[in-house]
Amino acid sequence: MSRFLFGDDLGNIKALRYQPDAATPEGKAKVKTLLPAAAGDAARVAAQKIAVCPGPSAESSLLATALSDGALALHSLSSADELETVCTWSEKRLKDNQFVGLAATSSSVISCTSNGALRRATFSTESSSPTQEDKASLPTRLRDWRLSSDFQSFTYGGEEVEVSVWNTEQAFQPPPQSETPASTGKKRKRSEALFPGEIWRAKNVPNDNLNLRVPVRITSLSFLPSSGSRQIVAGTLGNDIRRYDIRAARKPVSDWKGIGKVGGIKTLQPGFNEHELFASDHGTNLYAVDLRNGQVLYGYQGIAGAITSIAPSPTVIASTSLDRYVRTHDAYAPASKAGSRLEGKGTVTSKTYVNCIPTCIVWDGHDSSVDAAESDSSQADEPEDDVWDDMEEVSDDEEERVVVKKRNVKS
Repeated sequence: MSRFLFGDDLGNIKALRYQPDAATPEGKAKVKTLLPAAAGDAARVAAQKIAVCPGPSAESSLLATALSDGALALHSLSSADELETVCTWSEKRLKDNQFVGLAATSSSVISCTSNGALRRATFSTESSSPTQEDKASLPTRLRDWRLSSDFQSFTYGGEEVEVSVWNTEQAFQPPPQSETPASTGKKRKRSEALFPGEIWRAKNVPNDNLNLRVPVRITSLSFLPSSGSRQIVAGTLGNDIRRYDIRAARKPVSDWKGIGKVGGIKTLQPGFNEHELFASDHGTNLYAVDLRNGQVLYGYQGIAGAITSIAPSPTVIASTSLDRYVRTHDAYAPASKAGSRLEGKGTVTSKTYVNCIPTCIVWDGHDSSVDAAESDSSQADEPEDDVWDDMEEVSDDEEERVVVKKRNVKS
């Protein structure tokens, strides 16, 4: 069984449990409301981002939420779907913008907005408000922000904002006074110098066939888990997917054209299989892509709305879409040799209609089927040991008497 957590356009936080061995298709996925939206005539407040920090066991996890009115909260989530609010705070700099990134660690929550407002809230389970809040400013017009798996760096991109990688700790340090340029009244030229705390910044692709500059329109990006924080994939408004290696060059090492079909790449999410990437556009397309050559392995059928969020897990993939469905999908690993035929194609295994439009979804980080298998294997080993412990020892004299008795019977 896998559990996914998702939010909707009214601010509800819900859980979806997927049981692949259910007797009926309707019983495979069950939805439960964990945190209902505030009642009343207040303005519509949507859940824009949601993040999970798995605990040491499946009994408890940390769940962070970011709403469209700037409210942020950290909750403690139990394995029984019981949600308890730990602390709350708000992002006053949000204004008319939106959250583009949210990440939770065991001691802090980091959020980022489209106007470049970066905030790190350090929390304690004994306090109802963050014990410390650090703020920083990034470029504006951001479309996506991601934290690396080791929490040491983050990346972002946006409208005329190239893909950039920053050191997390240095980003919250105050810039040196000498780095602040004096105002001369003249228009500043685009500088290639890195900001304080910035590790690497991408360079635009070459001009097109008419020798015109290609606009920078990054819509989605993600670190590749197998590379740590060294390789990044980014989707563009032109339906392309680019792969960057910050050790190799500033320009993309791969530029795959036309992966998306409608409105540009909307969501990118690496899968748990090697060389696997899931991508969606602003139409109804959800694809599995081979990271070795950029080939579309297969697409999922029967989706009637644009995919708003993707959440892979080791056993199943969950997605939310504008048609108010939360779906689960199976996946087939890319072949060991690039370009080879796959054993099968991914399909939609369940779909659950929810009353509101789901906006974001994450996996809770615990795979109960794996935990159950490990538990069963450990329990299966115990009876065998008990059998050997309960057996009585036989002396040499007793063995000789048994052999003589067998010989007399034969004669």
